[in-house]
Amino acid sequence: MSQSVDRALSILPLLARGPADLGQVADALGVHKSTALRLLRTLHDHGLVYRQQDGRHRLGARLFALAAEAVENLDVREIAHPHLRALNEECGHTVHLAVYEENEVLYIDKVESRYPVRMYSRVGKPVAITVAAVAKLLLADLPEGERRAVAGRLDYPLYTSRSTPHAAAFLKELATVREQGWAADLGGHEESINCVAAPIRGGDGRVVAALSVSAPNVVVTAEELLGLLPLVRRTAEAIGGEYSGTTVPAQQPRQKAT
Repeated sequence: MSQSVDRALSILPLLARGPADLGQVADALGVHKSTALRLLRTLHDHGLVYRQQDGRHRLGARLFALAAEAVENLDVREIAHPHLRALNEECGHTVHLAVYEENEVLYIDKVESRYPVRMYSRVGKPVAITVAAVAKLLLADLPEGERRAVAGRLDYPLYTSRSTPHAAAFLKELATVREQGWAADLGGHEESINCVAAPIRGGDGRVVAALSVSAPNVVVTAEELLGLLPLVRRTAEAIGGEYSGTTVPAQQPRQKAT
């Protein structure tokens, strides 16, 4: 039974490359045509494969509907939270998770610093979109036309002397972020707070969320915080791999019996 399932599933990536006739499917699987036909009929009965009028087979509409439903129901926060906690335990600083929704960048999760100095950020609260590292990552991933439109309608409050002053400067910074694949806010929102961030990408390569580590400079310098960037990026990549289904989730350590 497991061999039949394996063979049937092997047909799907084959057809993802384009329609194929019965002989091509049989040759690709290394089986007789009768076996290939039986597998194709089973997939067809479930709507995963469709037989065209020319006799070739292609992926069925049901497969795309299932994929769309799965993506819609993915909860990046649920997937990311164990990774956020692990990152927080390793570095000790405040960790945020943010998404871009309805023209705002919102924090959807936060793990507090172990240090007495705490961040004023709150889950569900919009971030300072023109300076926050997570916002730069999320907006940098937008198509160029949309990026320019968003930048053109934003206000540019000067929170500090390091704040982004206008749309042209913001677009230039987004271009840099897009190229380097990470972002920072070094005193742009609050003089004493620094932040580094990395993107979390879905299976299509698009940024679905952004992860950041923030700390006041009385705890660590900006240079020391930037030194955590490799760890932040590895964490974001691990979340993205689990979110997109390209990596197996790490097993949680088992609790010791008491």
